[in-house]
Amino acid sequence: MENFTFHNPTRIVFGKGVTTQLGKEVFAYGNRVLLMYGKGSIKKHGIYQQVIDSLRQNGIQWIDYEGIKPNPSLHQVRSAISICREERLDAVIAVGGGSVVDAAKAVAAGACYDGDVWDGYLKKVSWSDSLPLFVVLTISATGSEMNPASVITNDETMTKASFYSPGSYPKVSFLDPSFQVSLPTQQTIYGAMDMMAHILEAYFNGVPNTDVQDYFAEGLMKTILIHLDRVLDQPENYESRAQLVWSGTLALNGLNAAGRGLGDWSSHRIGHALSACYDFPHGMTLAMIMPAWMRYVYKHDIPKFARFAREVFGFSGKEKELASNGIHAFQEWIKKLGFPTSLTDLGVRVDTLADLARNPSIPYPLGKLKELGPEDVESIFRLTNY
Repeated sequence: MENFTFHNPTRIVFGKGVTTQLGKEVFAYGNRVLLMYGKGSIKKHGIYQQVIDSLRQNGIQWIDYEGIKPNPSLHQVRSAISICREERLDAVIAVGGGSVVDAAKAVAAGACYDGDVWDGYLKKVSWSDSLPLFVVLTISATGSEMNPASVITNDETMTKASFYSPGSYPKVSFLDPSFQVSLPTQQTIYGAMDMMAHILEAYFNGVPNTDVQDYFAEGLMKTILIHLDRVLDQPENYESRAQLVWSGTLALNGLNAAGRGLGDWSSHRIGHALSACYDFPHGMTLAMIMPAWMRYVYKHDIPKFARFAREVFGFSGKEKELASNGIHAFQEWIKKLGFPTSLTDLGVRVDTLADLARNPSIPYPLGKLKELGPEDVESIFRLTNY
């Protein structure tokens, strides 16, 4: 196990009806806020009304910023930053899933920075100042409600990039699983895939002697497998929704990574290139890339891949056979969920793969378990069932 320091300052308020506490928490930081959300489904399902009722009851004024899209764009972020500066707002509230939260993190940090917010994504600057950020989570997937990371897309250069800033942890995140019972099946599935991928990026990073983290990760993965099945069968099953919501938060709040160091993150980075160029949903890109990445690199840590098969999918046998069986079981789980597993089926031409592997969304050298270059990534693309 590697040395580590663990600190997560985000406070989680979890359960039915907890959004009523939002206004009181926000008021401690000011009374003029930017309220960011997606395309309006929160209004259809009554979530927006709960949010603004709580704000009104605590004397808080807000400005709506509606329409944050999946794979949030730099254009929208810059526009929202201008509003925060012009209106001298005190805080930002994100109501939505990871895309809204990531955009809100960028806005909250960019509003306190004199330059262009994209500088942070280019690693030209590391900022610590940020407007206070509050989250009302409506889709569990990215874990952004309890971490300092943000991923957005530069729609001018077709580049998807991330920043990590200690100042970008949300102050308080409100997690009400009942908000997610009306989610479309596809969004629930995409979210579960993202959760699994977050766990696996840390799990398969080549660091030995991590039993605490491994059993924790395996427990989360088994919980996701069990309760996703139940939610797909019974969408309004609150208890199973609650299990998925909390699993998604724990998957990427730092606990799974503590003592492992940096995760591998190859699959995420490669997937970012697909999202940047084709606007594919993030969960879909992971479903295509992660099994192909596993097949490409598993020989670099056969014992861990064997453990994955044994502890998560219940296989037994010799290590090399186990490692292969675990990858196959993971692929079959993805197929069962209805994900496309071939890039060509989605219109990605084979003759574009070399250029795609060199998209600036992919930082080289890439990976930790096995260091990858553009030629490796092109090979991984070709392993997605061509």
